[in-house]
Formats: sequence, C-alpha cells, structure tokens
Amino acid sequence: MSEIADRYAQLADAFLARIHATTDEHWDAPSPCQGWTARDVVAHVINGHRGILAAVHGARPAAAHGVAVSPMGDAPAVDPDADLAAAFTACRDDMIAMLRNPALAARPLPGGPLGPVPVEQAVDVIGALELLGHTWDLARATGGDETLDPEAVARTHHALLPHHAALLATGAFDPSVPAPQDADAQTAFLCFIGRRP
Repeated sequence: MSEIADRYAQLADAFLARIHATTDEHWDAPSPCQGWTARDVVAHVINGHRGILAAVHGARPAAAHGVAVSPMGDAPAVDPDADLAAAFTACRDDMIAMLRNPALAARPLPGGPLGPVPVEQAVDVIGALELLGHTWDLARATGGDETLDPEAVARTHHALLPHHAALLATGAFDPSVPAPQDADAQTAFLCFIGRRP
C-alpha cells in the first residue's frame, strides 16, 4: 500500500469510528457546519468520496445504502433507514483500492483548490482536510472524541497554507478565525479551516 493510501486509511478509519460511536438520538444534532446535522456531515463526506471516485473512473456517482447523490459541496438526502456506516465503508474501501492502483492514483482531477493534480495528491491534501475537519464536526455534534491525529493535523495544515485563497474561492470553506495565542496544533488547524473549537 502506498504511503498516501496508508494515511488516507488512517483518517478514514477515525471518521468511521465516530460514525459507529454515534447513537440514534444524536443523528439529528446540529453540527458546526451551519444548517447541517450530524447525519448531513456524514452524508456530505460520502457524497464527496463518490464524486472523486466517479471522476477517476469516468462514471457518474450513484446512490447507495440509503444515501442519495448531490453536488459535491452539498449534503445529499438520506433515507430514514440509511446505513451510514455501510455507505462510508464502501466508499473507504473503493478509495483505498483506487489509491493502491498506480494508474488510477495518477489520474488528474479536472480542477479544485490545488489545480489539476493527480487524484492521490488531492486525496492526501483536500481529502485529509475533509476527513479531519468533518471528524471533528461529527464528534462535536454528538459529544464524541474530538481528538485528531496530531501528525495528520500538522501535515495537512502545512500543505494547505499555500492554497488558502483557492480554498476560499470555492465557496465550500469558511474563512479562518483567529487562533488563541497559546493554541495547540489542533486548535490552530481548526481555526484555520474556519471552525471555532
């Protein structure tokens, strides 16, 4: 497995652990993402994965496990009996398989905040941002473990710094908020991506 696939798997497994830890009464809890519930956060991550995988394979994303399809920055509709853990697990497994395939991992995505880069690079930077940020969002919404992997936080924050303006230009990311002077690495990263920890 490539280093990028390893890093992705670690972050995806942490997100999946927060999904499994979410109890039925917490799925409708409001999240730090304005207007989104905990359920919406997970559906958005699933939808984003499907969009990337579809672009790589030259296909159209398809609904599955009770989670519909929507534009990439949105949160798709979710059936009342949807299995969010199964839906994300399927996406995670497909993403790992894609990252392990050198020919697929090298395919350029057509655009995005990093520009036309190989999909593995986009997953390693923007994908890490999405997984780290939304792992925290889901944990905050549900009262779960908000601790993020410190090495992944530092690596992702550093990689994103040159692309901040491009991130904001997409309209999908909130402006940064000032971090406290004594902020630790996780707090500084969350403030950078517009969260208020």
